[in-house]
Amino acid sequence: MLKQCEGSHAVAEAVALCRPEVICAYPISPQTHIVEGIGEMVKSGELKDCEFINVESEFAAMSVAIGSSAAGARTYTATASQGLLYMVEAVYNASGLGLPIVMTVANRAIGAPINIWNDHSDSLSQRDCGWIQLFAETNQEALDLHIQAFKLAEEVSLPVMVCMDGFILTHAYERVDMPTQEQVDAYLPAYEPRQVLDTAEPVSIGAMVGPEAFMEVRYLAHARQMQALERIPQLAAEFKSVFGREAGGLVRPYRCEDAETIVIAMGSVLGTLKDTVDAMRDAGQKIGVLGITSFRPFPLVAVAAALKNCKRFVVLEKSLAVGIGGIVATNVRMAVTGMGLKGYTVIAGLGGRAITVKSLAGMLEKAGRDELDLVTFLDLDWKAVNKQLELEKTKRRSGPVAEALLRHAGIVGARNY
Repeated sequence: MLKQCEGSHAVAEAVALCRPEVICAYPISPQTHIVEGIGEMVKSGELKDCEFINVESEFAAMSVAIGSSAAGARTYTATASQGLLYMVEAVYNASGLGLPIVMTVANRAIGAPINIWNDHSDSLSQRDCGWIQLFAETNQEALDLHIQAFKLAEEVSLPVMVCMDGFILTHAYERVDMPTQEQVDAYLPAYEPRQVLDTAEPVSIGAMVGPEAFMEVRYLAHARQMQALERIPQLAAEFKSVFGREAGGLVRPYRCEDAETIVIAMGSVLGTLKDTVDAMRDAGQKIGVLGITSFRPFPLVAVAAALKNCKRFVVLEKSLAVGIGGIVATNVRMAVTGMGLKGYTVIAGLGGRAITVKSLAGMLEKAGRDELDLVTFLDLDWKAVNKQLELEKTKRRSGPVAEALLRHAGIVGARNY
């Protein structure tokens, strides 16, 4: 059924259609509307046989999710930014225990300084925590990925993050095709856990493991991610057969067949990139876009196949590995080892900074001439940055960096600077 709704509400309805049995979450923007919406459905009776548990923190939310999943309940939660960091110890426990929890991460920058706007710093900080990570381009895909996530999590017995851009998607009103309960039931079977706490057959979940077996346990977690790498495209094909539309998969190429330059990205910025590439194609430039849906497990083979005919690639990152540069780019470079391609990393959109068609077009034109630096910071205010660097050379007590940059950039008054 077609309906116009906020992205958060679309996700809330999709999660409800998956018949979760336990939902536990702590409010933090920009994911709050999702769990508020589900809470209202539980309270009204629209979502039946589901316990909504109010907790005192994000750490408690993940701890409750671990307990409920271990007890055999289909479990869901959501978080963002500092909330994800607060639950990190339990996040690692959830994956280490092989519990098929589904969690929405409404991507938001990590402080300090405090910033509530969108980038991918939060989920990418957990790239090695053992969770599957799927990134949505649109609200429709966010809706669809949640349905696929429950099936994937429960088949391979691993937790799944569905990552959607905070505010850009969560608070945007778009038309979505909301499936029926019958369609979701036809796609997603009843939950049958691989492991469950049962008083009739007591076992230990989370036992201590020493050097004699720890490496093997970790390898098995890796093996399950490799199983997911095979299963993700299969689940996307099954989804299309039931729902009649494409969603999910590992990667999504756009106009890549004859492209000399391919720009790679994740999330909602793919829409802006496609518009930019369409205009540049009309001007005769051979440029394509490769969207990565599955960041973990990372689709090395699929990325290499998509880039095999190009001359260069540009990885557009909404995150920064301080001290080296790109995070996604590091994975892409591993995929194309030995292919002889020129590769560039572009850091953009940190803390919610707008990524414009004009800036993208200029950057891609430079890339086509191989004039980009290996790491480029798109639309960085170099005047403000250099002023701060000079200040720090000459003045020992140069003040808090965040406030100083606001003054240098003219956002606040320049008193004492």
